Amino acid sequence: MRQGLPDDDTVRAALALATRAPSVHNSQPWQWKVGDRTVHLYADRELQLPAIDPEGRDLLLSCGAALHHLRVGLAALGWHSRVHRMPNPAEPQHLAAVELARHEPTFDEISLASAIPRRRTDRRRFSSWEVPPSRVGELAEHAAAEGAVLIGVTDPMARYRLIEAIGEAARLHDDDPAYQVELAQWTGRDEDTQGVPARSAVAPVHVPGEPDPRRFRDPRLPQPEGSSAEPDASVLLVLATASDDTMSQFRAGEAMSEVLLAATHAGLANCPLSEPLEIGSTRDIVRSEVLGDSAYPQLILRVGWAAVNADPLPATPRRPLSEVVHGLGD
Repeated sequence: MRQGLPDDDTVRAALALATRAPSVHNSQPWQWKVGDRTVHLYADRELQLPAIDPEGRDLLLSCGAALHHLRVGLAALGWHSRVHRMPNPAEPQHLAAVELARHEPTFDEISLASAIPRRRTDRRRFSSWEVPPSRVGELAEHAAAEGAVLIGVTDPMARYRLIEAIGEAARLHDDDPAYQVELAQWTGRDEDTQGVPARSAVAPVHVPGEPDPRRFRDPRLPQPEGSSAEPDASVLLVLATASDDTMSQFRAGEAMSEVLLAATHAGLANCPLSEPLEIGSTRDIVRSEVLGDSAYPQLILRVGWAAVNADPLPATPRRPLSEVVHGLGD
């Protein structure tokens, strides 16, 4: 980049943090271009999963999370991001142009950045320790800072309907051959730099009153010993927006990243649940019967305290920067 802007090593470090963002089935559907003054984010539509994500909603969430990870990483490294989202209507895959200016990192920014390499998607059952409402309130404040609302599903009937929607989506996907083929292609991939490794997926165990995990191919992650003997006190949260256009879905990805990093920093285990929002009928159930038609659901999150004897989760693989970053050091 030009004089007065971050050097290549700084930009590379920030992009390495950005690529740690969660994405649908670890598809990492993004490309970055580094210019003289700006960093550009593009959606990689070749990595959209047509059966799992037919509308591209998960892709936009994933790219929004990557943009937020970049912003957090740059802030901790001393650079403020001025983001122009979807700057060129004639080029819809150009999702963001990021301008940079000198910045003094805050404690909160450094804390969020430090959570990036520690964040994991934990699909196991959580402990019986309750999450204090104050913690949920703090996460809701983080979501609001990114233009979204985070709603704790505490009403018994709303929680029941949400769990029913999660189960119905799984049943519909079970009957969809194209979905099953695509799921097999993107899961159980321990040796690849994309996809969900077998070591990160748990075998489905149905527990009444709890959401079923998504069914992955060849799951090898064991549940914590003794976890079946006590209830899982995790909280179900719905991340929602006031509208449902592509900008809202993209911004919801930034809010998702903010909430997941804040939860990680607070010591909370977390797991995004996108399956019921990938199907129109179950997404409508969540909007009408869980949110009361007050907002558009973009993601469901399960948050709780990991079991004491839960083994640390390994990091999922990522593609090398050389595959997703262009113009850096050329």
